[in-house]
Order: sequence, then C-alpha cells, then structure tokens
Amino acid sequence: MRHLSIHLGSSAASRLFLALSFTILGLLAMPRPALAQEKAGAAASTACVPSDLNALIFPEGRTVRVNEVKEFGRKGNASDKTSAPGPASRSFDPREKEEVYKIFSKEAQQGNSAAMVNLAVSSLAGWGTQPNAGNALYWLHAAADRGHAPAFYNLGILYFKGCGVRQDTAEAFHFFDLGAHAGYAPAQVNLGYFYDHGLGVAQDHGKAALWYRQAAESGEAQAQYNLADLYLHGEGVPQDDSTAFAWFQKAALKGHTRAQIMTGSMLAAGRGTSKDLATAYLWIFAATLQGDDQGEPELRILERQLTSQQIDQAKVHAQSLVGARGAVSQVALSH
Repeated sequence: MRHLSIHLGSSAASRLFLALSFTILGLLAMPRPALAQEKAGAAASTACVPSDLNALIFPEGRTVRVNEVKEFGRKGNASDKTSAPGPASRSFDPREKEEVYKIFSKEAQQGNSAAMVNLAVSSLAGWGTQPNAGNALYWLHAAADRGHAPAFYNLGILYFKGCGVRQDTAEAFHFFDLGAHAGYAPAQVNLGYFYDHGLGVAQDHGKAALWYRQAAESGEAQAQYNLADLYLHGEGVPQDDSTAFAWFQKAALKGHTRAQIMTGSMLAAGRGTSKDLATAYLWIFAATLQGDDQGEPELRILERQLTSQQIDQAKVHAQSLVGARGAVSQVALSH
C-alpha cells in the first residue's frame, strides 16, 4: 500500500506561526498575514517589515485613494472601529504616502488608537517618513495603553523578532496573551503557537488547542490548520481524523496552501473522509498554482492513478478555485 509523502507523519513542528510581519490595521483593511512560516524559518527571519509594504497595507490587492484616508481622518476620533475603504484604481505615490503619514500622525495625536498603530507601522517601515523604530515602539505602546488589541498583537511581533527592542520571547508571549484575551484572533493564533511549542511559557498542547479553536471558530485559516494538525496527531485533543480533515478543509477553502495539500493528501488516502483521487489532485494542484510546491511528489503519484481527462478537469476546477473559491467549493467539492 502506498504511504502518503505529504505531512501525515509529521509532528507538532509542522504547525505554523501566524504572521511574522506587521500589519496596518483599523484604517485600510483587516489584517491578513503576508506569509505563514515554519518555526525554523520564523526564528531565522530578521526583517521587521516585508519588502513590499504596499502588499501589507493593501492585502488581496486592495488600494485606497488619499481622499478616503482623509475621510477616515474626519471620522477617526468617533470610533477606532473604522471600516475599510472600498477598492480603488491605484496605490499611493511617494507624495501621497507623506500626506497619509501626516494624517496618521494627526489622528494618533488626537487619541485614535487605530491611527496610532498605522503610524507605528509606517514609522517602522519608513512609509511616508524616515524609518524610526523608536517612534514605532512609542505609538504601539500608546495604543496598547488604551487597550487596543491590534497594538498588543503588533508589540508581540516586535518583541518576538527584536525589532527596535531587545528580542524577548517572554515579552512577546505577554503581549500575545493580552491580545488573545481581548478577543483578537491573530493574537489568539500566536498565543496558541507559543503554548504549542513552549515559547516563553511551559509547553501545553491543551491550551494551544483552546486558543487555536477560538481563532479557528472566528475564521482564522492559520488557526484552523494548526487545530487540524493537533487532531491529526492527538496532541492536546483526542486523535480524530474526521475532525482533522474538516478543519484542514475549512482552512483550504480560505486559500491556505498547506491546508490544501493536507486536504488533498487525506482525500488521496481516504483518511478522515471518503477516498477521492480526482478531488485530491484538485486541492494539491490548487496549492501549486499559488506557489506552494510541497505537494508536487503527491501529484506525480496521483497522475499515475488518474486518467488524462480526470487530471485536466481537476486542473480546470483548481484554477477556478484559486480565482473564485466560493462558487467552485459548492459545485466541485462535496467533501
């Protein structure tokens, strides 16, 4: 009998840290981490911000016009829970970045917590201003002092990576804990990861599962993937392939490529679900379309068991899945 080569025999090391990058929050968009990384890769990362800040500020290709940011400036003090502006046709040029930075600065000085976080991240990255880690730390702490959960999260990232401060895993744990208890899902994922791997705290898979579950139930794909992995290995929860598959697929439907590979691998093995080689190929191929080639060996195995027509159909569905997950998930994926 063929044994799967993709992850199924892996340990807790396969679970991923949510985000090792800062996210501008509250004003432009809800955070979507740029890249989830393995533990070793996370520890080795030294950059405090991604090279393409626009991709961070405008996840999923979103951009906004300066006048929309000015509108935030007029409304910002009324509530920190500002909604994201709608899509626009272009991103900011250097002059506009400086103008937006001034808006962040004005609103931060008037007490708007979301603007404080935006100002901090802009200062750290040198977006619209000269890089200034001290200024970033000041404004993140100012927002944290107001109980702003995204500030706790970003401070956790800052201390974990040693950006503008001495690297301090225990302090990172402290801020993730504050953000998690404030109900902020990205912080809950990372708090779960710290318990999972014993970072800044005694290892406790049960508490890891608790925090992963809270974030997973609010829709965080990384939490869904990590919770699935706990169920797969029976760490902190009873071993349960069906529950593992269900959580992997939830994350896969959100575009999490490693979850797509795991979903495909479990379908190929009939583990936790009925065996379906064509749909397995679809999921793993979808991950490769998004740049994750970890499933390539499994694809080669599946290609020897499927007809060329099945493969072609799976590729077409995978391409649609990547471009429009919702419709295809209902039509092509019944698991």
